[in-house]
Amino acid sequence: MSATILFWAATIAQIALAIAMVLASVRMIRGPRAQDRVLGLDALYSNSMLLLLVFSIRTGNPLYFEISLIIGTLGFVATVALAKFIMRGEVIE
Repeated sequence: MSATILFWAATIAQIALAIAMVLASVRMIRGPRAQDRVLGLDALYSNSMLLLLVFSIRTGNPLYFEISLIIGTLGFVATVALAKFIMRGEVIE
């Protein structure tokens, strides 16, 4: 694969993910219900994880892969905790 094609594909992917992060932030802030806010948070951490992966591919630094794995794990735990709080009103039983 040509270096020019990889550069432009990564640039376009980063721009698209940044736009998706802005839209997810808007949904998280302006969501009419708590479920919309949780969904916005879920989309925000997923997009940030993907943005770090694209940045890692672009720079060739493998450290960002591990950081994105940590973000994915913490985001999943946060989503489960928020869903449990919305359903039952408490996180720890």
